[in-house]
Amino acid sequence: MNFPKHIAIIMDGNGRWAQKRFLPRASGHQKGVKAVRDIVKHCANNGVQTLTLFAFSSENINRSSEEVSLLFSLFLSVLKNETSRLDKNNVKLKIIGDMSLFSEEIQTKAVEALELLQDNTGLTLVIAANYGGRWDIAQASKRVTELCLAGKMDVNSITSDKLSSYLSLADEPAVDLLIRTSGELRLSNFLLWDVAYSELYFTDVLWPDFTTIELDRAIENFNTRDRRFGARKVKAC
Repeated sequence: MNFPKHIAIIMDGNGRWAQKRFLPRASGHQKGVKAVRDIVKHCANNGVQTLTLFAFSSENINRSSEEVSLLFSLFLSVLKNETSRLDKNNVKLKIIGDMSLFSEEIQTKAVEALELLQDNTGLTLVIAANYGGRWDIAQASKRVTELCLAGKMDVNSITSDKLSSYLSLADEPAVDLLIRTSGELRLSNFLLWDVAYSELYFTDVLWPDFTTIELDRAIENFNTRDRRFGARKVKAC
């Protein structure tokens, strides 16, 4: 099976998974971490270069204060408990998004994790935390504007390629496959620029139940796609 170079996943359905079992939402999020662990290992073992996971969107701040606090606590717990495991598996970590929203403790742990894993040469795990696709495009546009105002860039030289070089995933391969779990059929402001020519795969499976078998199904489906990137194949005469 041909694994994509870059897989991105909108991990959706933790709350519904817990609700179906009459459990607190925290149980769904905790079970979701186990799914993350399995998927990361599977990707690392099968030559995926980059795995980008949508952990916490910039819109999630509008949820109840109780759930936001839970998500923050879970993020801190993962940074504390999973970093050594990632290091043992030669996984490099990258965190994208506006980290200013998080507590000083979370920001400190994030920096420590990034520094510990920065020289690893295996899978690059990208965690999108307090991230939004519109925010990403806006911050890239701001940086380009600042360069133009400082006389370091000619406004007439700005191209889509140049702008994309200031996006959060500029150093990563293009997203080949975007997966969303839980049956929702929308992007929810995730990687809006980066998925322009990605293959999209939607599944009804809730994230805590998304196993490596489910991932393989998504990849098998991906391998049936005819990827033309906007071009049209010319039939031989």
